[in-house]
Amino acid sequence: MEKELNDENLCFEQTGLKQFMSPAISALHEHNSITITDDEDLILSEEARSALLCHLNEACRIPSGDAFVEEDWGLSQFWYDNETSEILAKSALECAGEKGRIACVSSPSVYNQLQKISDSKENYLFEFDKRFQQKFPGQAIFYDYKSPLDLDPKFQMYFDVVVADPPFLSQECLEKFAQTIHFLTDKKIILCTGAVMEEDAKILMNVTPCNFTPQHEKKLGNEFKCYTNFYFDEIIYHNKS
Repeated sequence: MEKELNDENLCFEQTGLKQFMSPAISALHEHNSITITDDEDLILSEEARSALLCHLNEACRIPSGDAFVEEDWGLSQFWYDNETSEILAKSALECAGEKGRIACVSSPSVYNQLQKISDSKENYLFEFDKRFQQKFPGQAIFYDYKSPLDLDPKFQMYFDVVVADPPFLSQECLEKFAQTIHFLTDKKIILCTGAVMEEDAKILMNVTPCNFTPQHEKKLGNEFKCYTNFYFDEIIYHNKS
């Protein structure tokens, strides 16, 4: 979802403003164009406001090269940190084997790392956010969990490993994801979701928690776990840097 900013919609809650501006605050200070009167009030000059608009528009563009797509919190996007993404990508590759096929379902940060370490064209990202179809042309498939089986028939039982991260911690969302996962594979499942979903995950996909705990770039309030239907901890250990 491409975001556009203008005078009418440049309106932020205070916490959101601080989060968005944190990479740019230092630069604005250097130009003496930002004044903080107290912990609650933040006044921008016209120059600073223009700089902020420029910064936000740049952050929301589809990136190229090694740059990654900005999180869209409206889509419940919270990227893993680099270590987690790398470990999951390397471990999925080891699980899949030399000619194996990997599906990343709503886990684009893992897929991004996978692309860096594998040139296979048999690995796919299934993702609702259409920005990824432009970042990974031909390899990113539009996926809406609300239509869990609206997928190309060629992908039925196509994958050796599925890495999935449902965007919402709800039984309804997990049930739909389970339908998708069972369509894509009858082999190895790596599911990353909240600890509160443990019982439902076991019932729906016969997965149990590992010792490995996924970490996010921005710390979340909910405890997260990694669940699999096979012994994963030894493979994780091999792939920790």
